[in-house]
Amino acid sequence: MRHEVSFRIIVISPLKGVAMLVQDGKDKLLAPTKAADDALLFEFPINVDMSSGAPNFLGRFAQGPKDARFVYVNSGTYAGEDKSCWGRRAKISLMSITREQIDQAINEAAVIETRFPGVGRDGGPTCASVKGLEWKVVKR
Repeated sequence: MRHEVSFRIIVISPLKGVAMLVQDGKDKLLAPTKAADDALLFEFPINVDMSSGAPNFLGRFAQGPKDARFVYVNSGTYAGEDKSCWGRRAKISLMSITREQIDQAINEAAVIETRFPGVGRDGGPTCASVKGLEWKVVKR
């Protein structure tokens, strides 16, 4: 059974002057649904196959192998800014999302959401595998 589920990633306090976009497939980019100085909000669908024990995330936004799916949030040159001094990708793991959360999101027509800071410890855009993510089911 496959279901299309809405996902939301919120980047808190992104680095000013550096684009951040979600990777769509191999070579497309998704702009924020909402953008402000204090946050970027991305919403997009992910198909979820629920036929086995654990959710299998599929489609254009789900990257990586079946047992380690994630979403890339690209910045700087990876976000299409050819002249940026930054070229980074934040890896947002989907693997802590439970079957119960998927079921709840489907049944309530809700969104599965996470947040992370847009600036890393070195002062540049957040990159690599983002630690401490918490996915929540939220109403629209």
